[in-house]
Amino acid sequence: MTITVTAIATALAFGLISNQLRRRRLTNDDDDDEASVSDLISPLETLAVLLVAFVIVVAAESYGAAATAVEAEASRVDQLYEVADYAPEPQRERLQAAAVCYSRAIRAAEWPLMAEGGAKSPMASVWSTDFRRHFKELAHKGDATFTLLVEADDERSKARQTRISEASPAIPSFVYWFMVVALATTVGAFAFGLPRRRGPSHLVLLCVLAALFTGSLLLIEDIDSPFSGRIRITNEAMREAAEDISEDFATDHPTSTLPCDADGKRTTT
Repeated sequence: MTITVTAIATALAFGLISNQLRRRRLTNDDDDDEASVSDLISPLETLAVLLVAFVIVVAAESYGAAATAVEAEASRVDQLYEVADYAPEPQRERLQAAAVCYSRAIRAAEWPLMAEGGAKSPMASVWSTDFRRHFKELAHKGDATFTLLVEADDERSKARQTRISEASPAIPSFVYWFMVVALATTVGAFAFGLPRRRGPSHLVLLCVLAALFTGSLLLIEDIDSPFSGRIRITNEAMREAAEDISEDFATDHPTSTLPCDADGKRTTT
């Protein structure tokens, strides 16, 4: 963020200084020179605006995909718990316990990894492995809930994978810094091309333009890191799912104890 702001501010200052030096050399008959400078700035402005628009769309799509995956994963964990309610014992209780522990592990152990670019937490993967082990037991029994459980778990797994992959920036660093250079050059060119007979409005509008370009860059940087920026995606959906199915487990199995602690770490074998 500091580098981005510094780049735009430096370009603005350099353009204004260059414009001041240029004005000292101009005479009253040099209006054609000002017109030619404006003609050169126009295509640069178009390039900068198109580049910003393209990158914002890419970053916004990545952010939206991450948010959708978070909601979908929490929903599928809740669905898996509910479908397991129709499975026979002991698989019913074991699957529901694993669903509760998985949701807790995602919230407590895997979520902090999202801010670092995304990675699977072994603590959460322990419970997803338990899902498949219990599914095999149901398959051998020929239970009717097997297919529904596998479908719910498959959707959960896909949502988790999408969430993890979207945690990494969608915009390559080269593209981002190329955009910073393009916008900084545009601001500097606008400052350099200010007319000799300028008023306070010219400087105000130039500063507004520089601020908007800077804000656009910072916004892109923020939404391109969906789990660590100022408008980051929280674990609220998974937290609510964990609390909901934890309460259901306590009601459905009042004499049983979950095989994990409040953070999803296994406590029993």
